[in-house]
Amino acid sequence: MLYCPHGKDGMDIKASAKEELYRLASALACITVAYNLVEGIVSAWFGFDDDSLALFGFGLDSFVEVVSGAGIWHMVRRQRSNRQEERDRFERTALRITGYCFYLLAAGLLVSGAYDIYHGHAPKTTFWGIVVSCVSILSMWLLIHYKVKAGRALESKAIMADAACTRVCLYLSGILLAFSVGYRFTGIGWLDSAGALGISWFCYKEGKEALEKAVGLTCSCSCGCKN
Repeated sequence: MLYCPHGKDGMDIKASAKEELYRLASALACITVAYNLVEGIVSAWFGFDDDSLALFGFGLDSFVEVVSGAGIWHMVRRQRSNRQEERDRFERTALRITGYCFYLLAAGLLVSGAYDIYHGHAPKTTFWGIVVSCVSILSMWLLIHYKVKAGRALESKAIMADAACTRVCLYLSGILLAFSVGYRFTGIGWLDSAGALGISWFCYKEGKEALEKAVGLTCSCSCGCKN
């Protein structure tokens, strides 16, 4: 019997390739959850120890991202079986929890940042803020690259949206790096608090996006994602 590339075997190869891509997307979601958990612990610990509000707030943001990542992992797992884009109850609940947590974090950082600027508070050091942000920038860049690769190949708007929102985490890392470096080389105390205010703004945007997604609206957040 002659082999026909467009016959049954060809269809099996295509299905196998799709399954590999879904496994990649699922693995990326798990890595995102695990990474954010470790990053949150490290950032919150050193942020508290060094009196760096920006690093501490960055760590709390990472903890909220863990909840969001769990919802993404569930979404990818569901799509592997039925290929549906609509969110189910678990994902909507995760999005609501994520949204409200981001709002609370944004409010807390806003008040704390303004208070610290008013009272002239300065951190002991921002060395760990520089280290954490550099590691995060590299990690987020790699995650974005492979999420986009999987999302485009699978033509999944949801996975592409997740990649776009991972890009917001990259922006947050950039803010932390910029203000941490600024303080380290100038010694201007309010720079750390200003960094916390910048993180607060992005937390608000992420919270708004998550709640819009929970009710099925097209998000208008800074990550530029749709659906």
